[in-house]
Amino acid sequence: MPPTEPISNDPANPPAASSSVPKFLIIGAGSRGNAYARAVTQATTGIIHAVAEVDPFKRQEFGRSYIWGAQGSAAEGQEFGDWNEWLAWEKSRRKKEAKGEKQPAGVDGVFICTLDETHVEILLAIAPLNLHILCEKPLATSLQDCLAIFRALNPPGIPRTKIFSIGHVLRYSPHNQLLRTLLLHNRVIGEIVSLEHTEPVGWYHFSHSYVRGNWRRETPNGDGSLLTKCSHDIDFILWLLSSPPPDSPPNHPHHAPHTIFSTGSLTQFKRTRKPPAAGNATNCLSCPAEPDCIYSAPKIYKDRFLSQGKTGWPVKIVCPDIEDTLKNQGMAAAESLLLKTLAEDYDKASTPDALIASRPWFGRCVYESDNNVCEDQTVTITWRDDPLPPPPNSVEAAAEDMRGTDTDMPTRLRSRGAKTASLHLIAPTQAQCERRGRVYGTHGELSYDSKTISYYEFGSGKTSVVEVPEVPPEETEAHGGGDYGLTRAFVRAVCAVEGEGWGVERAQREIVGCGLDEVVRGHAAVFAAEETRREGKVIEWGQWLRGKERGVGVSV
Repeated sequence: MPPTEPISNDPANPPAASSSVPKFLIIGAGSRGNAYARAVTQATTGIIHAVAEVDPFKRQEFGRSYIWGAQGSAAEGQEFGDWNEWLAWEKSRRKKEAKGEKQPAGVDGVFICTLDETHVEILLAIAPLNLHILCEKPLATSLQDCLAIFRALNPPGIPRTKIFSIGHVLRYSPHNQLLRTLLLHNRVIGEIVSLEHTEPVGWYHFSHSYVRGNWRRETPNGDGSLLTKCSHDIDFILWLLSSPPPDSPPNHPHHAPHTIFSTGSLTQFKRTRKPPAAGNATNCLSCPAEPDCIYSAPKIYKDRFLSQGKTGWPVKIVCPDIEDTLKNQGMAAAESLLLKTLAEDYDKASTPDALIASRPWFGRCVYESDNNVCEDQTVTITWRDDPLPPPPNSVEAAAEDMRGTDTDMPTRLRSRGAKTASLHLIAPTQAQCERRGRVYGTHGELSYDSKTISYYEFGSGKTSVVEVPEVPPEETEAHGGGDYGLTRAFVRAVCAVEGEGWGVERAQREIVGCGLDEVVRGHAAVFAAEETRREGKVIEWGQWLRGKERGVGVSV
């Protein structure tokens, strides 16, 4: 297996099973916690052993689904009201175990699936426990916090013994792994010159998550939808254009960007775009313009989903117990519950801003919300020629270096030539999160979306349509198999370390495909892009990152 490529995520050819059966705690039983729990249960040898979740209904539903079963109940060490309760229990358990007292089993690893702003507190608190960790993206909501996490998980002079993964699921879908192989290993279009990548968020998805939902406001640092929606798109671009190609030796250096620049705007979801017919209404359920508004909350949540018997995302986000209500009390009760939630509103003049910001308002008029994140943003990243050091001083080596394996590129400049990438985050789209893009190379041009790949060769004039591996239906809905691919890789790496004698560095490189340093650099690129957007400047990447690292005494 190439040393920088994650383990194969082909469901028809899963990784070899390990004798180790790792047990995991899920912190946060929302949509992402459930997604990872499903993947662990259905596609790995791992076990979901415990859950920490504030909401009692979510916690019990999660436990019945993945831990103690429909008729069972939680044993000691399996159910916690929040992560602090679990942390206190685990510390006490370890102390008693160290004294020789018989204790319930702990866990081997933790999935952190809580709200973005809570990640840093949790990670810093559990770092001393030395557990395997998979954290949902983003790692944190500021670069300072990302660097603090890096320092906590990499204490000076202490080698890492546990696996760390981040929820950058785009790396792990069979489609994208094939795409990377075609571009960097098979080199079907030669050297990459430019890449255009689009994340079409989806018109009602954006209104749900980024106008009415939890991700509608920028962080105190001014970082918004680019961080919460596209941190893994930036990672995807860097994985293709910065990370070492699949056939590189273990210590092959990354091709670092040269500059980063971004622009973005909030275009339609603001008060100046409110239809005149809506008047002073602030909630869809009392708005005279609601019947004609495409962003009507009843139309989206009730008509489009609940009335069709669909109780998953996004309806379940609005009412976590909607499925239970529909099943036990019928459609009328479910609709009543939904509409009651959608009717919740606030008066900006009398409601404290902290209370407004603390929760979603899914029935709020999209033109009267408190959102301020970009719905149309572009990021441009450039690279310079950065050849590897010259080969050993011999005529044969120099000749081989100049010749390379193609006629157009010396070996030591392979995949390290000048190039450009652009990312476009756009809200009003028909497609929902079905990424698409084009890659321009020295020998041809390649196009991709979330399901297909094709490329045109300049020399032959031939267009090839690539057969993309089929993904089971339950995996297709999870980022094209990316959720399952990431989970397989993480659990497989844990098994390799715990049961097969692998070192962590090898497992991170050969199975996970990246380490915490690469995770932090990818997040840093997002924060750099947001800084350029706010300040209207171009950032020189190396100088900028070194300055940030010096500020906290860390080098990634």
